[in-house]
Amino acid sequence: MTDKIFIDGLEIFANHGALREENVLGQKFVVSVSMECDMREAGKGDDLSKSVNYADVCTLIEKSMKDSTYKLIEAAAENIAEKILMSYDRVKSVTVNLKKPWAPILMNVNTVGVEITRLWHTSYIALGSNMGDRRAHLSEAVKSIESSPRCRVKKVSDFIETKPVGGVEQEDFLNGCMEIQTLYTPHELLDFLHEIENAHHRERKIHWGPRTLDLDIILYDDIIMNNSDLTIPHPESTKREFVLEPLNRIAPYAYHPAARMYISELFDKIH
Repeated sequence: MTDKIFIDGLEIFANHGALREENVLGQKFVVSVSMECDMREAGKGDDLSKSVNYADVCTLIEKSMKDSTYKLIEAAAENIAEKILMSYDRVKSVTVNLKKPWAPILMNVNTVGVEITRLWHTSYIALGSNMGDRRAHLSEAVKSIESSPRCRVKKVSDFIETKPVGGVEQEDFLNGCMEIQTLYTPHELLDFLHEIENAHHRERKIHWGPRTLDLDIILYDDIIMNNSDLTIPHPESTKREFVLEPLNRIAPYAYHPAARMYISELFDKIH
């Protein structure tokens, strides 16, 4: 069962458009949103604090539309969706429909508009380090991810000592896994994790070599993808005990869509 809160036809006068006149003179926009959230507690207890106050959401949308100027209504819609998702923990996903009734296209048309759906995604990240202060590298990486408004850290495993793999002589690793919710797409998340690695002076000189910090996307929802720069689930995730052991501790029933097995089953298989 999916519960939703609707706001339909909120009219806002704002300054968005590709033409200078639109930015200066402004025009009317019509915003409708549908927010997926569990309303059972609110309904059973008649308690507004257990729901999402649509009046507050209307104020947030108006502020979002008026505080910035965009050339594209696509950008305005993205901003509204992100603001709602980051502001209300109970909202799992949001659909934003943004219409522009006075579009300057010199033709007879009622409205033009866009509709987007955005949501929190669940991802599992593996962490590893075998250079310098390993525990500090991992702990600071967790804090860096947590500091992003587009990420929510849900669980972090204990860190475990592991032997290196791949045949390169090096120090032992400290490894862990974390569960996050994120608004990033898989490639945006990859870029974000690379930024954190670079901040810890991660160098990619030797394959399977030593590293100050290694952050890998193991799972992202139930996505299966294989691009030149990103494979999900991680191709080594079914074979590596240093990934499966900490992941099994925080998410034994997370499902591996490529192996078609739960993490606990994969861990038992190689343990």
